[in-house]
Amino acid sequence: MKVIIVGCGRVGATLAYLLAKKGHRVTVIDLVASAFGNLPPDFVGRTIEGEVLNQGMLHRAGIEQADALIALTSSDSLNAVICHVARTRFRVPRVIARNYDPAWLPLLEAFGLQTVSSALWAAQHIEEMLASTMTPVLSTGHGEVEVYEMAIPHSWVGKQVSEVLAANSIAVSLTRAGKAVLPTPSTVLEEGDMMHVSATLEGAAELQAQLQKEEQKAKS
Repeated sequence: MKVIIVGCGRVGATLAYLLAKKGHRVTVIDLVASAFGNLPPDFVGRTIEGEVLNQGMLHRAGIEQADALIALTSSDSLNAVICHVARTRFRVPRVIARNYDPAWLPLLEAFGLQTVSSALWAAQHIEEMLASTMTPVLSTGHGEVEVYEMAIPHSWVGKQVSEVLAANSIAVSLTRAGKAVLPTPSTVLEEGDMMHVSATLEGAAELQAQLQKEEQKAKS
């Protein structure tokens, strides 16, 4: 896959390195040459210094053949413009824009862009960690769907997975005696099981409320 990354800060440099290590052809663009110092010495991709919207810059990066473009600059408006141009003018199949200021998120969404909002995700993640007995381990989109790790309460032992999960949640993994398996709705839960559950925000709230009730019963 041929990937163009605009912005060589810590996130851009890390992403570029990871993709290059996996064999993808990576080109990194940044306005400041010193930003390329964020790249590890063994980075094997291309680097181009200059203003990304200057005439010819995207052509130099090979955008006509690009499979993906990710805009990771510190400017939300610039990220929106770059991705919009890449998608509408050059028909790049995958474009992703990083969102810094949540106030700018409606603009990015108005362009119909796939976005990654680090500030919004971090805030939601911390809030959930404070309020929940379930531990979030993976978030998708802007946090609309997450994967949680949870210990099976004693009251669930002997019940099937389908009996204990909320409507907007799905069991994706069950670890028992150190071995992970793919659970089915009819899997019977045992003492000491650890389950990973994928849930929407609504499903997670329902499941959390259910767990709190179980805790209160156990204490009474």
